[in-house]
Amino acid sequence: MFIYAPPQEPNYEIVYEDEDMLVLNKQPGLLSVPGRLAEHKDSLYNRILVDYPTAQVVHRLDMDTSGIIIMPLNKPALSHISKQFQARTIGKTYFADVYGRPENPTGSVDLPLIFDPPNRPKQKVCFETGKPSLTHYEVVSSTGSYSRVKLKPVTGRSHQLRVHMQAIGHPIVGDSLYAQKEHNYKDERLHLHAYDISLLHPRTEEVLYFSSPVEFEKK
Repeated sequence: MFIYAPPQEPNYEIVYEDEDMLVLNKQPGLLSVPGRLAEHKDSLYNRILVDYPTAQVVHRLDMDTSGIIIMPLNKPALSHISKQFQARTIGKTYFADVYGRPENPTGSVDLPLIFDPPNRPKQKVCFETGKPSLTHYEVVSSTGSYSRVKLKPVTGRSHQLRVHMQAIGHPIVGDSLYAQKEHNYKDERLHLHAYDISLLHPRTEEVLYFSSPVEFEKK
C-alpha cells in the first residue's frame, strides 16, 4: 500500500526568482500540486503559497520525478507562459536511466496515450482514443545492463516519458508503475530528472535558460 511521505528538507529550492516567476528544483517524492486526499495536501505548490501567495501552476512534474519546474507569480505571467507551453515553444530536456540498451542510439517514440481507468493512475498506449504523444531520445552512455538517455518531449502528456520508454522495451529505473516486477527495487528512486528548460521571459521576452544537475546514479 502506498504511503505518501514527502521529503521535508529542503522545504523547497529556488533556482531563480523575479517579480513575475519562480524557477524551482523539485525533489523526488513530493507532489507538484496537492492530491485529492487530505493526506496528500503537502506539495511543492502548497509550500510555495505560504511565502508566495500569488503563485500559479502552469505545468507539473510527476511526484517521483525531480528537477526544474516553473511557477508564474501573476496572471499576465501565467497567460504568457501558458501560451508558450500550448505553442510548444518551451524547450525541455530530461535525463533518465533505463534498463537495457536501445537498439538505435537516437530515435523517436510516437505513440498516442490515454488514461487507463482500471489501473489508476497509469496511462496506456491506445491507437483508437489516445492523444498524440511524441518523445525524442538519445543514448548518452551505456554501462552493464543500463543506459542513460536524454529525452526531449514534444508533447506533455501525463507519464509520457515513462510510458514511452516502457513501450520500446526500456523502462526507467525505479519505475514502480511501468517497469516489470523483476526491475522494481524498493530502495531505488525513479531515475527521471527534468534537467533543463528554456522559455521567453513573460515580461521582457528575453530568452531564459535554467538547469539543475542530475543527482541519481545507477551502480
